[in-house]
Amino acid sequence: MLDAKMKTQLEAYLQNLKTPVELVAYLDGQDKSRELETLMNEVSALSPLVSLVQGNDQDARRPAMGVRSVASGTEMRFAGVPLGHEFTSLVLAVLHSGGHPMKIDKELIEQVRNLDGEYRFETYISLSCQTCPEVVQALNMMAAINPQIRNEMIDGAMFQDEVETRKVLAVPTVFMNGQQFSQGRISLADILKKMDKNAGARSLKKLAEKDIFDMLVVGGGPAGASAAIYAARKGIRTGVLADKFGGQLLDTVSIENFISVNETEGPKLVANLEAHVGAYDVDIMAGHQASGLSVAEDGSIEISVEGGAVLRSRSVLLATGARWREMNVPGEQEYRGKGVAYCPHCDGPLFKGKSVAVIGGGNSGIEAAIDLAGITGHVTVLEFDSKLRADAVLQRKARSLKNVDIITSAQTTEVLGDGDRVIGLAYTDRQSGETKTISLAGIFVQIGLVPNTEFLKGVVDLSPRGEIEIGARGETSVPGVFAAGDVTTTPFKQIVIAVGSGATAALGAFDYLIRLPVMENSAEQVASQAA
Repeated sequence: MLDAKMKTQLEAYLQNLKTPVELVAYLDGQDKSRELETLMNEVSALSPLVSLVQGNDQDARRPAMGVRSVASGTEMRFAGVPLGHEFTSLVLAVLHSGGHPMKIDKELIEQVRNLDGEYRFETYISLSCQTCPEVVQALNMMAAINPQIRNEMIDGAMFQDEVETRKVLAVPTVFMNGQQFSQGRISLADILKKMDKNAGARSLKKLAEKDIFDMLVVGGGPAGASAAIYAARKGIRTGVLADKFGGQLLDTVSIENFISVNETEGPKLVANLEAHVGAYDVDIMAGHQASGLSVAEDGSIEISVEGGAVLRSRSVLLATGARWREMNVPGEQEYRGKGVAYCPHCDGPLFKGKSVAVIGGGNSGIEAAIDLAGITGHVTVLEFDSKLRADAVLQRKARSLKNVDIITSAQTTEVLGDGDRVIGLAYTDRQSGETKTISLAGIFVQIGLVPNTEFLKGVVDLSPRGEIEIGARGETSVPGVFAAGDVTTTPFKQIVIAVGSGATAALGAFDYLIRLPVMENSAEQVASQAA
C-alpha cells in the first residue's frame, strides 16, 4: 500500500521511537480489513519497536486499528483505513505512543495530564477532509498523555449506518462519552476550555498581564504570519493574537500558485508558516479573538479580547482575513452542520449517493459541483445571476456530467428541514417569479467571502463591502493601525499577495514606530533600528 518513498520516510520517522508500540488489529472478513492488515504489516516491518498484535475487544468496530503504548498502556484507535489526510494522524499516533515529544505547550500537556475522570471520544471524519486531522491529532495527543482518555477516529464513509443513526452530517463531528461534543474545527486549547471550565479564565488572566507590545498582529493567516516574521526580525516586541493559525488556508485543498512551491496543500503550508513564526521571538496567543479596537490617551492601541482581557501595543496590524459568505435565508443557521455545509471536500463523502445542491456559479461553486458529482447521486447548481461566472473550462466540464443540473436566475429563499436535517430548499425563479422547491439531503454554499471586520465598524474606515481601506504602506485611517491580506481593499485575494501585503504593512508599521517619540521599554530597540 505504501510506495518505496513513503516507506523510506516513515522508517526514518520511526527511528525517533523510544519505547515499544503495539498495533492492535480489530479485523473481520471484509476487504477493508485485509487492506488495513496490509497497512499494519507494512508499518510494523519498518521498526523493531513496532509489533502487530490481535485485539480481544469483542465490541470493537471492525475494521479498526489500535495504537497502544507498551510503556503507559494508552491506546487510540482508527476505525477504517487511515490513509489520505489521516495517514499523518496515524504516524503521529505511533510516534507519540512511543515516547516521541509532542510539539505543544508544556502547560497544555500538564492540563491534559491533570484532567479527572474517564473520557471516551469518537471522532467522525472523511478521508478527504483537511480539517479533520487537526481534531483527530489533538484528541490523540490527549489520549497519549492521559491513560483515562481514549479517542477513536471513525471513517464516516465506511460506517454509514452509524452516521445515519447519529445524524452526522458534517465532519469532523466529535462525541464524548456518547454525547455530541463538537462539530467542525476545534483546537486542543479549545477542547480543554470545554472540558476544564477554568481554562478560559486562566488564559484571559495571562493575556491581561502582558506588557505592552511594539507591534501586535491580529490574525494568524498568511498575511499575519508574514507580518509577524518581518516585525520580529526588526527586534521589536511582537505578538500575534489569533483564534487559530491558518485562516482560509486550512480549508484549501490544493495550492499550485505559491511561488517556489510547485504544489502543496493548505494545512501543510499552515504548518510551515506557524513553524517559521515560532522560530522567532514572537508571543503567539492562539485561541482568542479580538472584539474591539480603541486608542488610549497615551496614543497606544488597545485590542479588546472576547472574554474581557485587553492587550496594548504601540502599533497594531490587522490581518483577520475573511470567512465563507452565508445565504442569510430562513433555515440556514438551524440546519448548519445538519445538511448545510461550506466545505465540499470535507463533508461531501457523507452524502454518498444522495442528492445535493451547490449555491453559487462562480469557480468555487462549479469546482464543488464537479467534485461532488463523483460522490453524490445528483448535484443541482443554483446561480443567482442569469449566467454562470465560472471559467469556461469548468462550465464545460460541469455541463458534461450527467448527474449535474444547472439552474440560473435562481434566488434561494429557504432551507427546508424536518427538524433533524435538511430535506430540501426553496428558490424563486427570478425571470418568472415562480417559487419552486427541490428535495435533497445537502446544501453546499459557495458564494464567496466576507471580511472579518465587524468589531472594527465605526473605528477604522471600511469600504462598502466591509473591507479595511488601506494605503500603499498598509496604513488605515487610524494612526498606528495597519492592515493586510484578504480583510483589506487589496483587489486580488491570493495567498502570495497576502504574504506580500503582510510584509509591506509590517514595514509600514515599523516605519511609523521609529518616528514616534521615544517611549519606555522599547527606546533602545527603536533607536538601534533607526540607526
